[in-house]
Amino acid sequence: MTLTARDVAQLIDISAVQAPHGAAEIRGLVESAKAYHFIAVHVLPCWVTFLKDLLVGSPGILIGSPVGFPGGAHRTEIKVAEAKLLVQDGVQEMDMMLNVGKLRSGEDAYCEEDISAVVRAAGDVPVKVILEVHYLSRDQLKRACEVCINAGAAYVKTATGWAPSGATLDVVQFITSFVGSAIKVKAAGNIRTIETLVTMYRMGVSRFGINLISSVDIVKSVAALPGGVVEV
Repeated sequence: MTLTARDVAQLIDISAVQAPHGAAEIRGLVESAKAYHFIAVHVLPCWVTFLKDLLVGSPGILIGSPVGFPGGAHRTEIKVAEAKLLVQDGVQEMDMMLNVGKLRSGEDAYCEEDISAVVRAAGDVPVKVILEVHYLSRDQLKRACEVCINAGAAYVKTATGWAPSGATLDVVQFITSFVGSAIKVKAAGNIRTIETLVTMYRMGVSRFGINLISSVDIVKSVAALPGGVVEV
């Protein structure tokens, strides 16, 4: 099986979700998304309507935004309110932050209801739950995945990109082997090359969160290969 540069771009979310990101960075993201056909652009909640206006006429690019980001320790009622407002503003997918402290404290039922409440508020909008794997042991990762599956989330996602580490090959292999087909997996955090993307794709990852510079480099590297395709 092979993937073209456009196929690879359709696996990648690009984002401007750091504290200083504003209008200029979002305009740049949209230009790149249109030029390279990335599947989604994610921005912080207050920028969703701005992003939506920029994407008028580009229905193939999904509008995304985070919930409870980046710490995850917001009260459930706040996360639910944020999710409802994002739906009203026009998001087509959400990346929700797991309450890592509660999970690490053994409060799995709390985490499951936290996620479930957001999933219900999101309605038809898929919810990807960010686990922030850097802070979780293997046992905690298993429990986090189980909580996400039970709560009806669409994906588990490895990281925000704000922690010291994210989607290492070992962690991604562990997650994909554990969840199988029960939930989709999004890998994010420190993915820089087409080789890493392909390896994780073969493991079962179906979506990637990659910084803009690396995303463009990856797509260009595929286009430069013989036949403009990469073997997977």
